[in-house]
Amino acid sequence: MRHRFGNAKLKRDVGARNSLLKNLTTSVILEERVITTVPKAKAVQPLVEKMITLAKRDSLHTRRQAASFLETPKSVQKLFDTLGSRFGQRSGGYTRITRLGPRKGDGAELAMLELVGSELVKRAADRAKRKEERLKAQEEGKEPEENEE
Repeated sequence: MRHRFGNAKLKRDVGARNSLLKNLTTSVILEERVITTVPKAKAVQPLVEKMITLAKRDSLHTRRQAASFLETPKSVQKLFDTLGSRFGQRSGGYTRITRLGPRKGDGAELAMLELVGSELVKRAADRAKRKEERLKAQEEGKEPEENEE
């Protein structure tokens, strides 16, 4: 009888598994969404949530804890500067796993692990970009009309 079933081994030895989880966690924090297999996404989700919880506390000790786990200083900086403040009012549930279907090559079930709210940030950036383009087009369209008068 295995009582609490432990962690997913992902068919790797300890070093390869730890490296995989650290790299995936770093990628999720930097890119805000990663497409991977379902077991990997389920294995890395608690780690990403733990890193965001550390970022919400934002002390020297928590920065050092995050830096010891994450691979790049850029990811630590983004974690504490943007993600900690973004999820400050939220008490858990910072990530979402969306199943995407089988991979074409080997049929492995794919999933997208993303930070909740990243789609809103992306949509807001796209909306701002479209608005700028629209305003620029209107200004260019109005300038010839004003010159003709």
